[in-house]
Amino acid sequence: MSPVTHAPAEEYKTRAQARRATLAALNRRDLAISRWRLIVFAALTVFVVFAWRGALPALLIVLPVVAFAWLVKFHERTLRARDSAERAVGFYEKGLARIDDRWIGTGEHGERFRDDHHLYANDLDLFGPASLFELLSVARTQAGEETLARWLTTPATVDEVLARQDAVRELTPQLDLREDLALAGAGVRAGVHSDALVAWAERPSPLGPPFSRWVAVALTAAALLAALPLMDGIWQPFLFVVIVQGLFRSWQRTQVDAVLHSATGYVRDLAILRDAVARLECERFASPRLVALHALIDAPHAPASHVIRRLERLVEAHDWEHNMIFTVVAVPLLWSTHIAWAVETWRRRHGGEVGTWLRTVGECEALSSLATYGYEHPDDPFPTIETSAVGATIDGTALGHPLLPAARMVRNDVRLDAQRRLLVISGSNMSGKSTVLRTVGINAVMALAGAPVRAGALTLSPLAIGATLRIQDSLTDGRSRFYAEITRVREIVDVARRRPLLFLLDELFHGTNSHDRLIGATGVLRSLMRLGAIGMITTHDMALVGIAAELAPRADNVHFEDELKDGEMHFDYRMKPGPVTHSNALALMRAVGLDVGTEPKA
Repeated sequence: MSPVTHAPAEEYKTRAQARRATLAALNRRDLAISRWRLIVFAALTVFVVFAWRGALPALLIVLPVVAFAWLVKFHERTLRARDSAERAVGFYEKGLARIDDRWIGTGEHGERFRDDHHLYANDLDLFGPASLFELLSVARTQAGEETLARWLTTPATVDEVLARQDAVRELTPQLDLREDLALAGAGVRAGVHSDALVAWAERPSPLGPPFSRWVAVALTAAALLAALPLMDGIWQPFLFVVIVQGLFRSWQRTQVDAVLHSATGYVRDLAILRDAVARLECERFASPRLVALHALIDAPHAPASHVIRRLERLVEAHDWEHNMIFTVVAVPLLWSTHIAWAVETWRRRHGGEVGTWLRTVGECEALSSLATYGYEHPDDPFPTIETSAVGATIDGTALGHPLLPAARMVRNDVRLDAQRRLLVISGSNMSGKSTVLRTVGINAVMALAGAPVRAGALTLSPLAIGATLRIQDSLTDGRSRFYAEITRVREIVDVARRRPLLFLLDELFHGTNSHDRLIGATGVLRSLMRLGAIGMITTHDMALVGIAAELAPRADNVHFEDELKDGEMHFDYRMKPGPVTHSNALALMRAVGLDVGTEPKA
């Protein structure tokens, strides 16, 4: 597929306008078909009345019946196309909202992936309202959301990151494919409950022993044979077969109903899956990861979409029994029993593949989410994953926070490696200390998930991440904020013993007195640096800026400045070398009207 050459916003606006025009045309068609259905139904009523009175041949009734059936079918296709066009408009409107920094509240929060015990997920705003997940995810299935969430919370290996980058590069210009994947399935938001669907597909059959299927076949054959003398008025053989069938049906009713009810419930999830795999089957990819994923769903003898469609036809055939006329035929044919056995045959042959299809579609949706971000932010580069560096390293120029609007985002450079393992960041409240920690952390998360990053350039080695930016106390667990923090710090140190680590510690140990805080912070940081970790800590306690001198030359002081003008604080959010030289706390208290007195004289 040829790459899209327009600017993202321009392309989205053009496509949204085209989809709106299509939607308007389909709305007009919907109205016209509704009117024709009413006209044809009225005509059918007239034909029936005239045929009943003998004014028309009864056979002519077939004409309006056929016309009405065709209109119903055509109307269904029109409504599906209209729903698809409506969702396409929403797809591009959400894309424009992300480009224009209006995306908060327009996507899925991923709230169910929040984990208070994770080493950095809450600290870096990965899930919840206004989160990285909400910004990134365009997945339709839970498998896609679960895959993306796992990538954000589990840094990948070098080979895995590079494989994802190649796949994301290939998907980035393929806007048609990404649109179709995002619109797969029904008009309502996709469910596709992965665990439940796989459990259903792979569970043992609830039907009776295999021989009972052949009993059902024999009873159906007997009913067909008994129907022949029934035409001549001999009804006893047919009645006998129906009675035997009733006994057989009552024996298997619970199992048959369970099979058909569960199949009906899960076929919608599989229909959404079928739309996605059918679209992927049509593509030919070049990157190794996408080629491998394509092979999992496009088996030459039985592509996944065809296999799923077979189950859909079985469920549709079961739905025919809801027609009262067909029920008369279905009962002696043991229709439900045969459909149930056919469903179980499908599960036996293909149930083990459902998990593979889900994982494949989920990974493609996760890659599509990263590609969508890359398409909408063409200035964001892919990071370089450094494998030759000795120990942990991260070197970012013009790092920005992807969740901040462009108008408010200030970029900073950060470099940490074997020579400089620690930055002690001092400054006043609201000056940007915590934001720079989140900026470094969230870009590391995106880099190790395989995504582009908000930076001029970023090079980093494979890293674990640990942070203490949103540590909270817990009344239910009976833990103070300080206890929760030292527990998290211990977990971070434990990880540093096993692999290279990036630590981001906000106001380290500020829940205790200055003496204990200084000793504890110095000891923990010395231990982390000795283990080869790199990281940043923030403080507005001037006593802690001396840590950098004590741990020199592998630690440096940097700071953020502020300025009080006309009673208001002003910040430039630029990180500068050295420790902060003044505090704004008293000035800020006075600015809001607090009577704090005067500073004591020396």
